[in-house]
Amino acid sequence: MPVSSIRRGPGRGESRGQGEGESRPGIATVAGWAEIESVTAARKAAAAKRRHPRTRLQRRSKPAADPSAPRPRRTRAQRILRVALALALIFVIIPSLLLALAYWSAEIPDPAAVRTNQIATVFASDGATVLAKVVPPEGNRTPVPLSDVPQPVRYAVLSAEDRHFYSNPGYDTGAYLRAARDNLFGHDDAGGGSTITQQYVKNAFLSSERTLSRKMRELIISAKMARQWNKDDILAAYLNTIYYGRGAYGIAAAARAYFNKLVPELTLAEGAVLAAVVRTPALLDPETHSNQLKQRWAYVLDGMVEMGWLAPGNRDATVFPPIVPIAAMVDDGAQGPTGLIRSQVLQELREAGIGDQEVETGALRIVTTVDARAQQAALDAVHNTLGGQPPDLRSAVVSIDPRSGAVRAYYGGEDGVGFDFAQAPLQTGSAFKTFAVIAALQQGMPLSYQLDSAPVTVNDTKVTNAEGDSCGVCSLAEAFKRSLNTSFYRLTEAVGPKAVADAAHEAGIPEQIPGVTGRTLTEPDGIPTPSIVLGSYSVRPIDMASAYATIAADGIYHRPYFVQQVITGDGRVLLDRGAQGAKGALPPGEQHLPRTIADTTIQAMLPIAGYSNGHTLAGGRPVAAKTGTTQLGDTGANKDAWMIGFTPSLSTAVWIGTAQSEAIRTAHGAAIWGSTLPSDIWKQTMDGALHGTPVEEFAAPSEPSIAPGPFWSVPPASPTTGPSVAAGPSVSGAPAAPGQGPFDVLAPPSAPPPQIIIPPAPQPAPAPEPQPEPMPSEIFPGIHAPGLR
Repeated sequence: MPVSSIRRGPGRGESRGQGEGESRPGIATVAGWAEIESVTAARKAAAAKRRHPRTRLQRRSKPAADPSAPRPRRTRAQRILRVALALALIFVIIPSLLLALAYWSAEIPDPAAVRTNQIATVFASDGATVLAKVVPPEGNRTPVPLSDVPQPVRYAVLSAEDRHFYSNPGYDTGAYLRAARDNLFGHDDAGGGSTITQQYVKNAFLSSERTLSRKMRELIISAKMARQWNKDDILAAYLNTIYYGRGAYGIAAAARAYFNKLVPELTLAEGAVLAAVVRTPALLDPETHSNQLKQRWAYVLDGMVEMGWLAPGNRDATVFPPIVPIAAMVDDGAQGPTGLIRSQVLQELREAGIGDQEVETGALRIVTTVDARAQQAALDAVHNTLGGQPPDLRSAVVSIDPRSGAVRAYYGGEDGVGFDFAQAPLQTGSAFKTFAVIAALQQGMPLSYQLDSAPVTVNDTKVTNAEGDSCGVCSLAEAFKRSLNTSFYRLTEAVGPKAVADAAHEAGIPEQIPGVTGRTLTEPDGIPTPSIVLGSYSVRPIDMASAYATIAADGIYHRPYFVQQVITGDGRVLLDRGAQGAKGALPPGEQHLPRTIADTTIQAMLPIAGYSNGHTLAGGRPVAAKTGTTQLGDTGANKDAWMIGFTPSLSTAVWIGTAQSEAIRTAHGAAIWGSTLPSDIWKQTMDGALHGTPVEEFAAPSEPSIAPGPFWSVPPASPTTGPSVAAGPSVSGAPAAPGQGPFDVLAPPSAPPPQIIIPPAPQPAPAPEPQPEPMPSEIFPGIHAPGLR
């Protein structure tokens, strides 16, 4: 037995731990050969383990890593795996989570709830007479049910745009790949890869921007819509919203634009044409790109054969159909004078919070305040009066109900999309004297207050009234009836120009005009000049009608308005001026002028219509009125002529001028005054609008008819028609506004005009018969040359 195989255990009385830490020679060493170091180390470790056994917890825990030891390098496979996981996280997992979130959050409306652009109709106050239509962009569509679209026409559209429409999930991966391939190789029939569902989603819910985010939204909504909507509903919505060219949106408009037919009457060949142009209408227009359209048309028919929707024999028998010539694409709702009413209606809707989207998609029924009879009367009056006159003449007519502010008639020109003269700032001439009367009454002057009509010296120039007309010293009422500039210039000097401006603002002249810089009725320094009384400052015709309406309403101001009621196509009321508590209900009128002052002013205006060449209303209806005429600089010609008057139920302002502030003359070369053509239009409008209505009387002014003021102590005198011995204020040397020369003639002389009038114009033939007493007229201070009367 070899010695090395004998292993002696510890002796009796010795512990196994005895000699710990001492090197005990092994038997092999004793035998004369050295033990391998690794074996020796293992033996030592085993001995230590026997001496210090590890607990269960120690056995489970791993030995602490040596921080100084180098970190082992990852293998190549590990690095590739980590990169692949990172890429998958960035490009697959996170986008998938975002897509899932977007898909879950996307809300797809019910097919019946999708709103498309539709025509809004503007009615007169009777709710039946159509005044205009609002055709928004993409809004000339008339939805038709899918059952009205012939089956061959449907197949043609599917062949052109989405041959797997009924089987795809709202998108087509294969179509994307084919579109990429065809576009890469330049195929003429290359498409965009979008399905019919995607095209509809883009047109109905999204924009046409070329961005990745828009394309992703389109894809998500399309996929969800394909799951929630019936495919026939999607196809019907698509056919009724897509653009077909020639300004046609929807298949109904396209059938009219290309073939002048109804949708059910379309043939296979015609349907293939409509399907062909959908892709690029501008590049496939039959009048400019006929060959390209025919190629695309053939592609559509060939696709129908390929899909089994058309027999080859029928394909060969189908010929390209005739197409009607393109018509001028105009918005019929904007043509003619009522187009300007439409513009005012749309502006008022925006101010009421009804935006363009509601107008374009709500199929709105808009009932205006415009009275059909009054509107027609105004149009007839303008056309009849100006029909044979120079073509450069322009006119504006505005009629307002004094009791509510409702606009009953409105004419701003013949061009419905052109300049609106009813909204144009214009000089009013002597029609502004009415506000000087109000200012005088507010300061205590009665209508019997005496005014001097003698010539006035302005800037060292002696000026007189036309024809030397003078009442000497006469009452305010008489000077107002004769429209004597010299008397009213003195009156303005007495009450102050600012008082006249304030009275006009209180009556309803706005303090600012949209689009015009600065405050109305004043100079840049805030102080008006005395020429304000002669209409030197610009005011719009609609504002003059409104301000006179305030007087007619006993001093109660109502803001003018056009829209009475707005109802959507599904019956929702968006605005109702007449219903208490409804949206848009009118506020009560505001007492801007004391009633006694308004009524007294009316009494002073009652004789003027008859005094203005006999323009009283039919049936002796009481009416208060005032004319006005403005001179063209220092030329001696007229450029603006006005007639404004009212009954208790209607206030109408009429203006005649030109677009470029040129001289206004009749076809016979005679100058146009406020008491001529404007009064003719005014009378015809008022008579036509009020025909058949009860004759209304104005209220008599109550006492006192004047307000306390600095002139209250002036003893009232009886109105006189001639010179008076009573003294009146005399003002001379007052400055005149440079370049301004407004004046008014209530009744041009029936006899040939005397030399005092600016260079005589040819008289109309036949000449009127001489009158015993020529009716007086007036001229603005400063237009006479020295030496004239």
